[in-house]
Amino acid sequence: MRYSPEHKAETHARIVRKASVRLRERGAHGVGVADLMKEAGLTHGGFYAHFESRDALVVEAFGYAIDRSVERWRKQLSELAPDKRLAAIVDGYLSVQHRDDPGHGCAIPTLGAEIAREGAKTRKAFAVKLEELVELFAEHIPGVPPKTARRRASAMLATLMGAMVMARVAGNGEVSEEFLAAGREAALAAAMGPKPVGASTSRAPAKKRSAKPATARR
Repeated sequence: MRYSPEHKAETHARIVRKASVRLRERGAHGVGVADLMKEAGLTHGGFYAHFESRDALVVEAFGYAIDRSVERWRKQLSELAPDKRLAAIVDGYLSVQHRDDPGHGCAIPTLGAEIAREGAKTRKAFAVKLEELVELFAEHIPGVPPKTARRRASAMLATLMGAMVMARVAGNGEVSEEFLAAGREAALAAAMGPKPVGASTSRAPAKKRSAKPATARR
């Protein structure tokens, strides 16, 4: 049976959406093509009508996940005062909700280590999305030259990712929450840069802020 281009495009998008969730939950090698196709309501044999390879699906699903996260962040941040945005990114990313729902959260902590072992083409596609996140964060680091903002944004991103990985490894108890709390403090410090001599390095308790955290979930 021959399907219209519109039907094929809708089917392709459905596979990518389903895959983006399952890959974040189980890892790039934790779920098979047959399972992904079955969940999308399709047969295994139809896979290659949509993707050249399994790696091609992984790259596209990863890109989809990052794009949705960026869209969500931009929308939420646009509703906040500029001086509240960095803290909102940090608090939303290193939240218990994000830790406990990897399937709908940022794809980098869930897939990063596996992508690093993939081929050059896959790693390059991954790097492009990392650049987009760095640029997004740098936009909200005021008062410094663009190069400095990018460097701080890179440090902030690396801190967020590492803290989330450690919090998930530790489970859902006190140790995990300590990683989240320490990561929030360190990520915000990385974004703000060195403190002037004699300035306080303490951060006001999150509960005293009225701004709503910008969640990393989609």
